[in-house]
Amino acid sequence: MTDDIRELDSFLDTVYDAQERLTSGDLQRRAIAADLPAAALTRIDALPEGEYAQDEAAEALRALNP
Repeated sequence: MTDDIRELDSFLDTVYDAQERLTSGDLQRRAIAADLPAAALTRIDALPEGEYAQDEAAEALRALNP
């Protein structure tokens, strides 16, 4: 597992605390607020619009090419 994926997993654990689903826009805003590195922001920005459960977001982020 790459450092980018580990960092994204940690980010998702944090933002999904007490949240069942988040939109791609919510994830983008929270990633900016969390000051994630550019590579992680690029992946999150590439998520298609929609709502994601944590496992769905993690799977979609892993499927994206960096």
